[in-house]
Amino acid sequence: MGKQCLRVVAVVCLGGLAIAANEYATVQRKLDEIEAGRLRAGTRVVMTSQELSGWAAHEMPTGVRNPKVELGAGTAVGSALVDFGKVRRAQGKPPGWIMGKLLDGERPVRVSVRIQSAKGMATVDVERVEVSGLQIDGQMLDFLIQNFLLAMYPDAAVGRPFEIGARVDRVEVAPGAASVIIGK
Repeated sequence: MGKQCLRVVAVVCLGGLAIAANEYATVQRKLDEIEAGRLRAGTRVVMTSQELSGWAAHEMPTGVRNPKVELGAGTAVGSALVDFGKVRRAQGKPPGWIMGKLLDGERPVRVSVRIQSAKGMATVDVERVEVSGLQIDGQMLDFLIQNFLLAMYPDAAVGRPFEIGARVDRVEVAPGAASVIIGK
């Protein structure tokens, strides 16, 4: 009985990995099609919250696990378990002893953003950040954006317009899915 239960658990876990891998491949294929620039004007490429969560699971750096993407009307919420100390070490920037004590250990993180886009430009505004259920704002939020988000993704644009690229006219975010609309 014990071996059979373990086998069922293993199959369920591996099945979840297969689904995440399939979602990653699906989104990556869609992104490659968009970036290749061969899609016709007016083409709508839809990516579901589930697909984006699977893609994020593959793309997250060391120290971030169990990412989930939830999409709403013009909004996105990303959540994950984050060990900020591991993230910094993976970037080759280990924190000092005191900072290490503050940053080490997994914490649930939830980030809510508003997304607006039109005419090849988009703006992502951070609306709310929670770490371990506590809302982060002001100088601490600026610290997290500078030392984690921008350190991992130096080209990220927060609170300012940026070009979407690859002939993308706009991204429409609705409950459960985001649609990339190809322009001229």
